[in-house]
Order: sequence, then structure tokens, then C-alpha cells
Amino acid sequence: MRRPDLTSDEANADADDAGGGRFGLGRRFRRLFSPRTFLLALVLSVVGLVTGGAVPVVGYLGRFLGIALAAFALAFLVSGRRYVEAGLAGALAAGLGFVLGTLNSVLFPVVADYGLQIAGVGTTAGLLAALVGHYFGRDLRAGLTKEL
Repeated sequence: MRRPDLTSDEANADADDAGGGRFGLGRRFRRLFSPRTFLLALVLSVVGLVTGGAVPVVGYLGRFLGIALAAFALAFLVSGRRYVEAGLAGALAAGLGFVLGTLNSVLFPVVADYGLQIAGVGTTAGLLAALVGHYFGRDLRAGLTKEL
């Protein structure tokens, strides 16, 4: 029996207990992390990264603003708290974008020596941008849907 107050991912997790084991770990994992929502967040983050990076004046800052706006949009598209998916997608997109953006520059020897640190800075900034964007998106959605 399906409860109407659950999102589709949570309803699927309740209906599918196979592989959940004795303590229902599969169901708990699905409530914490949804692969569909992660893929949506990743696509939105990559689009936000590319779109934000295309703005000529703001440069790298535009990429992180694009990731924040992507996580903001994710909060409107998906009900519930999806900070794990938004943060992971933002961190992954920003880390790869940051490293790939520096590969074609004059600083290529520096990237070869400090690539891990550069990826860490990009990943951390992308994670923070995605979490802040998702938080503000959820806050605005809660304010818009709240009954007066």
C-alpha cells in the first residue's frame, strides 16, 4: 500500500525492501541518497557551471553562482531535503570544471604539480555554493507554499 505523503523515491524505497537486510539498510540508504535526484542535480550543476562560466565579466565566480542557482532550482523541482545530492553534484561539477579550466592555460606546469590542491579548492567551493543554493531554494519554496 502506498502512502500519498511520500515522494516517489521514498515510496519506492518503502515498497522495495529487497536487499535491505535485517536492519533495512537499503531503505535507509535510499532515503539518504537518491540516484535519480543526484543525476538531476549533476546535470543542473554542469549546466549552471557552463552557463555561469560563459558570462564574460565574472569568470570563475560565475561558475559558482551557476552551481548555486542550479541547486536553488533543484530545491523547487524536488520536494524534501536533498542536500547530499546537491552538495555532491556541485562539488563534482566544480572540481572537474576547475581542473579542466586550468588545463588549457599557461599555468599547466603548476597544475601538474598542484592538481590535487586545485581540485580540492574547486570541489570545496562548489560544495559550499550548492549547499547554500539548495538551502535558500528550500527556504523560498517553504515561504511560497506556506498557508497564510
